[in-house]
Amino acid sequence: MNVKIVDLYQYYRFQTPEGTGGRLTCWVQQTSGKVSACRRRPAVLILPGGAYRWTSPREAEPVALRFVSRGYAAFVLDYSCAPAAFPVALREAAMAMRFIRENADRLEVNPHMAAAMGFSAGGHLCGTLGTMYDCPEVAQIGPAGLIRPDALALCYPVAVAWGNTHEESFENISGGSRELRQRLSLDRLVRPDMPPVFLWHTRDDGSVPVRNSLVLAQALEAAGVDFAMHIYRHGQHGLSTADEQAYPVYHLPETSWDVPGWLEAEIRFFDEIGFKIQDYEVEK
Repeated sequence: MNVKIVDLYQYYRFQTPEGTGGRLTCWVQQTSGKVSACRRRPAVLILPGGAYRWTSPREAEPVALRFVSRGYAAFVLDYSCAPAAFPVALREAAMAMRFIRENADRLEVNPHMAAAMGFSAGGHLCGTLGTMYDCPEVAQIGPAGLIRPDALALCYPVAVAWGNTHEESFENISGGSRELRQRLSLDRLVRPDMPPVFLWHTRDDGSVPVRNSLVLAQALEAAGVDFAMHIYRHGQHGLSTADEQAYPVYHLPETSWDVPGWLEAEIRFFDEIGFKIQDYEVEK
């Protein structure tokens, strides 16, 4: 197992805005020659939540390790938060996707099986990455084909800028601009050619109302986007893996029985749309 941190601004020689993040932690397995002469794994870019104020470690390493255990290469982005507003975090997510694809051979990943997943505000960032990959704000990062994820997973996402939602997240990402806030509402960014989406939430989420996912699902359906949605009966906000990998054993969150299965359901969704380990023979 190789674990490496890459400063994306330094790697691409982009000017680094003051106080920004842009650090990508790469969890990459080294394939033994006894397993396959040439192996390519699916990849997942993980975007933790934190109201665009910080990035939660609970939604970073524990999630990455679960994906690594299922044969993925996992990448966690520590993206910029307030006072940095749009499009800084989106540009960093775009750089991360470009990095994964451009280094696919070295990382032993399939560049056509690169998913992005996000939690809470990170779910919003993930949604913008999956819908704004060809917007003017990321044109400098690279072509849309390098930036667009092949699938999305939105976990209790901050999605809807209007009505009952998570005010702090939209205030931070918009910098207080009402016009920009409305532009960044995911239900208004949905497009027919966006990637397939896995979406989950708990009905009684006390921080990010479940209507965020319900409204977004309606928009996905109206646009004909391939998606799956799971609404679980009970569970607090910020559950991550909802187990001892993310919480102290003496403070495990109370959830309905099926919540801990969300990650397995997500991996199976990715599997259904073609995310699989592939082994190739090397020509002699």
